[in-house]
Amino acid sequence: MTLETIAILILAGIVGGAWNAVAGGATLFTFPALMLAGLPPVVANATNFLAMLPSNAAALPAYRQELKGVGREIWPLLLVSGAGAICGSCLLLISEPKTFVALVPFLLLAATSLFAFGGKIRGGLIAMLNRRSLTKPLYVVLFLSSIYGGYFGAGLGIILLAIVQIMGFTNFHVANSLKNLLATSFTIISILVFGAGGIVAWSEAAVMMTGSTLGGYFGGRYTKRVNERLLKIMVVSFGVLLSLVYFYRTWVV
Repeated sequence: MTLETIAILILAGIVGGAWNAVAGGATLFTFPALMLAGLPPVVANATNFLAMLPSNAAALPAYRQELKGVGREIWPLLLVSGAGAICGSCLLLISEPKTFVALVPFLLLAATSLFAFGGKIRGGLIAMLNRRSLTKPLYVVLFLSSIYGGYFGAGLGIILLAIVQIMGFTNFHVANSLKNLLATSFTIISILVFGAGGIVAWSEAAVMMTGSTLGGYFGGRYTKRVNERLLKIMVVSFGVLLSLVYFYRTWVV
């Protein structure tokens, strides 16, 4: 790797790690950076899981009090999301590279849409729906969402926040702590699957992990001071631009 590539990967890791700790969806930054470093799309996607693992894990100490208050209700969430992650990761392993490349612009656009409209959807669902009647169906939604998480995962933080808040964890910081814990859990599972499948670029992942660790830690510590609305506008704008670029590269050129 050149010094320029190392600098790009570290910077993308810092930005992505901080944003992951705040709301999730760092893939919009880190996945393109890994491809810019020369990795094939499927390898870049798998490597991204390992590279961004510290961004969620490093934020967990800042939420230890919130997680203690959740208690045993954590375990069903971890088991269901873990099972979905295994399915999604195995799906990526058996997918044709050309198929994944063709899906990339749609996946990026879907992730960007979740950032743009996820908050309103989440708020509407929480206001309208009853926790008791939705608990079991929401586990199904969590499982299906985790399949997407194991396959690509960009924007999944919005979905996880919605699920745990509708389940009754209405305090934002408690919900955010659960989101980070679930993301850390199924990311570890996906890494094991991808590592066994031989599609992880370990050196590039190690470089980006340096940045994501710093970004995740400080993002977790200072998330309450962040102007989330401004960051959301910036990320959505970037996501739309990125989606258009990949649509052009994949379907036009």
